[in-house]
Amino acid sequence: MKKIVVLLTIPGLRQKDLSLMPHLTSLVSGGQKATMTNSFPAVTWPAQANMLTGKLPAEHGVTGNGFFWRDEKKVEMWTAWNEKIQQPQIWDILHQRDSSIKSAAWFPMLSKGCGADFVCMPAPIHRPDGSEDLWCYTKPQEFYGELLKDYGHFPLQHFWGPIANIKSTKWILDSAGAAAEKFQPDFSYIYLPHLDYAAQKMGPGSDLALSALAELDGLIDGMRTQFESAYDSPICWMVVSEYVITEVDHVCYPNRLLRDAGLLKVSENDGEHLDFENSDAWALVDHQFSHVYVRNADAEVIQTVQRLFANQQGIQECLVMDQRSKYAMEHQRSGEVILISQPNSWQAYYWWLDDARAPEFARTVDIHRKPGYDPVELHIDMPSKSTPLDATLVKGSHGAPVTCSDQRGLLMTSMDLDLQPEIRDVEICDLVTSQFS
Repeated sequence: MKKIVVLLTIPGLRQKDLSLMPHLTSLVSGGQKATMTNSFPAVTWPAQANMLTGKLPAEHGVTGNGFFWRDEKKVEMWTAWNEKIQQPQIWDILHQRDSSIKSAAWFPMLSKGCGADFVCMPAPIHRPDGSEDLWCYTKPQEFYGELLKDYGHFPLQHFWGPIANIKSTKWILDSAGAAAEKFQPDFSYIYLPHLDYAAQKMGPGSDLALSALAELDGLIDGMRTQFESAYDSPICWMVVSEYVITEVDHVCYPNRLLRDAGLLKVSENDGEHLDFENSDAWALVDHQFSHVYVRNADAEVIQTVQRLFANQQGIQECLVMDQRSKYAMEHQRSGEVILISQPNSWQAYYWWLDDARAPEFARTVDIHRKPGYDPVELHIDMPSKSTPLDATLVKGSHGAPVTCSDQRGLLMTSMDLDLQPEIRDVEICDLVTSQFS
């Protein structure tokens, strides 16, 4: 009998959360459960690339949620297309085995232009005046028109930021169900982001985070019914934690430290902007780690950076050049130095020493212009529509290497797949593709 596989990837899902998620527990009640260990860096883009390729960043090239293109002196955050993944992905592997096996990629972050047969991913149209028009990249292209008619535009404003909520995840599931009914893909990858927001904003144990569990679980039964009505064959559900969010009570500011050391330079243009051209070293921060890019890979500057962060509060490891291979991060896209936070700390991108000199985008929700990830956007003051410049507001983070049980997630399946008690994210690719052997 034909097998259908649906992979649900859920950032922030923990073993202890299942007691508050009866519908999700029921979905996989006939199968198995394993402890998941996510590879470093345990952040969205690398985590998804690990699962899709079965490889680590040194091979697939996805070293973070953004890239610094040295030749252009340009940071690209959250806009890259699929060609940035330098290895075949699940849909490519399945096509190589049998061209008739069809796959759907529903919202994995680097899916624009991927080899999946059916795709949906936000692709807002950016206007010269800075405004945006809502839109999605879909394959086939005309499918977004059908989704728009039935469900309205994808609610991008609820996907990230201060008003992020269950509406974006509901739209993802509704549209994925519509794709299942229309196209009947053999394999579907569906990204469900809802648990990410409250856990970062207020901490994974907060009332807000616990409410998010119930909200997500409330959608699971309807999703199950819609998918099961779309197929004549049984569905093998796989539910995976992309990463686990842990409590943080400390924040580190690598760029301010680099500036104090005379290595980072700024330019004046409506506030202080990071000067990529003239900085000897600067940090592209990403949750609990950062890439420090050293101009011309100058050995003396690298040593200076290493000494600067060797005993810095909040920094667990400072990996230089060949040392980056400890976590398979020795890729040309990586910084010459990688800073890794202690589990209770995270890293903010700020480089200004006086809030009055912050660049204009610092007080906005602007994930593309900020050269680094900024979860403080979740705390925006709605009346003034201004993001505060207080990084201590953030109470949850992720990305650091998994060293304790609190950082481990889980894999659950609705069928017996002969799982080992523990699994790594890079094993998901083979687990999926083996179902079609």
